[in-house]
Amino acid sequence: MTLAAALGTLLATLAACGTAAPGPAPAPAPARAAHAPLGRTPTVSSAPSTDPTRIPGVGDHLYRRIPAGSRQVVVVYGDDDHSAESRLVLYTRRGAAWRPVRSWPAHNGRGGWTTDHHEGDQRSPAGVFTLTDAGGVLPDPGTRLPYDQDEDAYAPPDEWDEAHQHDFDYVIAIDYNRLRGTPPRDATRPRGTGRGGGIWLHMDHGSGTSACVSVSEEAMRYLLRALDPARDPVVVMGDRATLLA
Repeated sequence: MTLAAALGTLLATLAACGTAAPGPAPAPAPARAAHAPLGRTPTVSSAPSTDPTRIPGVGDHLYRRIPAGSRQVVVVYGDDDHSAESRLVLYTRRGAAWRPVRSWPAHNGRGGWTTDHHEGDQRSPAGVFTLTDAGGVLPDPGTRLPYDQDEDAYAPPDEWDEAHQHDFDYVIAIDYNRLRGTPPRDATRPRGTGRGGGIWLHMDHGSGTSACVSVSEEAMRYLLRALDPARDPVVVMGDRATLLA
């Protein structure tokens, strides 16, 4: 599947207000549009578009872990398990149908992805995680999520270079090895410190992260305003092969 063909498939899908979805067997690997402008339709799957009740590029194993009541899913499609390049797509469910809303380029851990994340491995944990809490240096931009503004708590260390100084202006905690319902800065690690923690959606600095997922300021503001606890938002994230498994 060429990039042009994959893009054509997804453009047609979004225009019809539907989504492509994998069948029981894995679909071909999604093509990447690394330089697509913010808000472009996601080039995330070449799966048939006959089943709008499924999310493109997400196989049965992870799809079954999405809570039955969830009506908002953020999917982070990693290029491959050793790449820091990815794409983030917000989907919403109306009735039984999943529909793509917005899409942005993103970065993940500079070492890629893992299903067995440990502190310091520089890889983002793949899986399905709830999104319950937000915060940051800047004031609440209008989110429905509990928002913890604390300039001192979220300001990066002074020794970080200028490119990283705004990483935590806005953050959304990914509920990996943390206590839900607490501010993102809460350092409690229920599975122990060795399994890592502090995995966030945060603002992008143009390259891979320690393990978080990063997107532009525009994307963070949009996600903060869009995500609604009443819709049980979750993130499904990983490299494309893991997502399709």
